[in-house]
Amino acid sequence: MMALPGGRHLDSIPLPGQRLHLLQVDSVQRWMEDLKLMTECECMCVLQAKPISLEEDTQGDLILAGGPSPGDSLQLLLKRGWVISTELRRIGQKLAQDRWARVHSMSVRLTCHARSMVSEYSAANRSPSQEMGQVEKLLMEKCSELSAVTERCLQVENEHVLKSMKACVSETLSTLGQHFGQLLELALTREVQALVRKIDSSDNIYTTESTTGNLFSLTQEGAPLCRIIAKEGGVVALFKVCRQDSFRCLYPQALRTLASICCVEEGVHQLEKVDGVLCLADILTDDSHPEATRAEAAAVVAQVTSPHLSFTQHLSSFLESMEEIVTALIKLCQEASSGEVFLLASAALANITFFDTMACEMLLQLNAIHILLEACSDKQRVDTPYTRDQIVTILANMSVLEQCASDIIQENGVQLIMGMLSEKPRSGTPAEVAACERVQQKAAVTLARLSQDPEVAREAVRLSCVSRLIELCRSPSERNSSDAVLVACLAALRRLAGVCPEGLQDSDFQQLVQPRLVDSFLLCSNMEESFV
Repeated sequence: MMALPGGRHLDSIPLPGQRLHLLQVDSVQRWMEDLKLMTECECMCVLQAKPISLEEDTQGDLILAGGPSPGDSLQLLLKRGWVISTELRRIGQKLAQDRWARVHSMSVRLTCHARSMVSEYSAANRSPSQEMGQVEKLLMEKCSELSAVTERCLQVENEHVLKSMKACVSETLSTLGQHFGQLLELALTREVQALVRKIDSSDNIYTTESTTGNLFSLTQEGAPLCRIIAKEGGVVALFKVCRQDSFRCLYPQALRTLASICCVEEGVHQLEKVDGVLCLADILTDDSHPEATRAEAAAVVAQVTSPHLSFTQHLSSFLESMEEIVTALIKLCQEASSGEVFLLASAALANITFFDTMACEMLLQLNAIHILLEACSDKQRVDTPYTRDQIVTILANMSVLEQCASDIIQENGVQLIMGMLSEKPRSGTPAEVAACERVQQKAAVTLARLSQDPEVAREAVRLSCVSRLIELCRSPSERNSSDAVLVACLAALRRLAGVCPEGLQDSDFQQLVQPRLVDSFLLCSNMEESFV
């Protein structure tokens, strides 16, 4: 049976004798009356706000399509939140350009998205708290206010009046952004609380696996969500998983999530409160755990000892387990079956050598130089500049120890360091280029420190390290125009010249060694591609 506008069917069409009377009623008008009951407000608002003219920036209009299923309220919330935050940023840009037509149309669309976010979340069987209800009301009031004031701005021609109204719009937009941020944080906090409770109370391996996976996905959304997870007990719940033998197969997933959470201060503090370092040490030193599990534990150690995070320097509990952890990590480097495992273990060791100088002495006693330099010839374990960055970091930090020089000589380490001075990116991606710069810089630093030992200095000269350092100083392309590499190479060159001056030509000595370091730096940093 064929349906017609208004829900009528073919069998409801009047007989020939009845048609004359009904034809007096405009069928289009009747259909329009029925349409009022069938339209979706959001669709009409978006259509009304859509400009007819084709502007260059309309191609970036954000419309949610093909999104998550209705049951996936968390992902829908995140996606809608991303759209709204992007719209807020774009409105601010158009406002700065005084493009009032676009500001208004985008404000209407923003209101639609905000209303949808509120209704979608309410429809997901989660009764909002009183606080959420208040913030929702404030948000929608500000959205209406923004739409109204931007519409009035379209009618204003007086520049002075428009200028004062622009300040009003800017203030409204700022307040709206604050309310949106509050609402999103409240909603996400409720979602995180539900996930953490589920992990904490579940004894079902499949439920725990699924929920931990959802929590990990949230950590990938950035630091703000990691803070929420840490504050709501996520670290505590995940370590509870890592302490239950029945969940052993979930350890890698739980540890990977913990590593992500610990990128924020709140995560590290929670880790210390629940003796997380001790748990990590137990996993690392237990050979019954698969390599993948120990590698993920190494990743957490690398995160919480990162020298780039100032708050990790006060992790007092780490010192108590440091010897066990360092021993387990160097063993993991030695036995690693893949480059990824070696990278995680060596990254943790590299960070620990910054964390406490005592770690360098431990590594020396554990024959770490032999293990690391031997790994450099194994392409299965060491095949990227990222991994070589970790190795040369460890060597640079260990090179302050007197015994290190003799071990380096014994293992032909100077030749490997020389090779690192020629590190080149394969793909040319910014991350890989930066890693190559770090390898070159740290190789030069290591060479400078080790060259205090005359035997190392003579070996470096014999291997033509001096000519390579000069090339790096004089040719910006060889060091990717990196100032850090230049300074390190100048320092290494001066150290070698002090021990073996015969390796330098007069021009090199006069330009790169004799002047003040800053003068040589300025000379080389402004130098064209020339080897005069």
